[in-house]
Amino acid sequence: MKLRALLLGLVVLIVASFWSLDLQWAAFFSGAALASMGRFVAEFWPPDVSPAFLAKLLPAAWETLAMSALGTLLAAGLGLLIALPAASGGLGRPGARALLNALRAIPELVWASLLIILAGLGPFAGTLALAVHTAGVLGRLFADALENAPPLAATTLRQQGAGAVQVFAYATLPTVLPQLLSYTLYRWENNIRAAAVLGVVGAGGLGQMLAFHMGLFHMNKTASVLAAMLLLVALVDGLSVWTRRALTR
Repeated sequence: MKLRALLLGLVVLIVASFWSLDLQWAAFFSGAALASMGRFVAEFWPPDVSPAFLAKLLPAAWETLAMSALGTLLAAGLGLLIALPAASGGLGRPGARALLNALRAIPELVWASLLIILAGLGPFAGTLALAVHTAGVLGRLFADALENAPPLAATTLRQQGAGAVQVFAYATLPTVLPQLLSYTLYRWENNIRAAAVLGVVGAGGLGQMLAFHMGLFHMNKTASVLAAMLLLVALVDGLSVWTRRALTR
């Protein structure tokens, strides 16, 4: 009965969304719109691969990769610290859950705009913005993973007289570690794209180059920046797949 009510409510929400939004499908798929889009896409070819531009692109790509990696690493550590009380049944659970909600409710772009005031323009503010927002996301995922961990190993250690730290280190953490790593690697992939967006507010990396060249309609250079972003995402995705396979062997 509850499932039927949930599905009915979901259908009503979808129908109401289509009815309330001004979706102009006819204009979207019109010949004029498709022709304009075709001309716009054609301007991206060929990408700028001149040595002078690549000399600027490669350091920006490295800066974006470093921002995303360091931001994700900081977020994983902070998220795990908050996830521990959020997954417990103690008095700190509501406060930890509320903190995680607050961290991930504010987008990275807003965090970057706020942190730029403190840290100034550049990758430092972007890295902190990624870390703060991603900590809220990973903390929630980590807390759910800890709550759903099989209790047998932890119960066995408690019966042998092990303390809370020992139970977590030798029973709970090894059980959920592959899942935590999978979440972290996935968020690292997302943070590469987010780091590019943060460049719009001056947080450095490929995003800053993308905003600059798109603003000046340098489409060939924009295509090269987009290609670099795609390569970074593919690199992290391949690393994620390899890590998951290695953990499941």
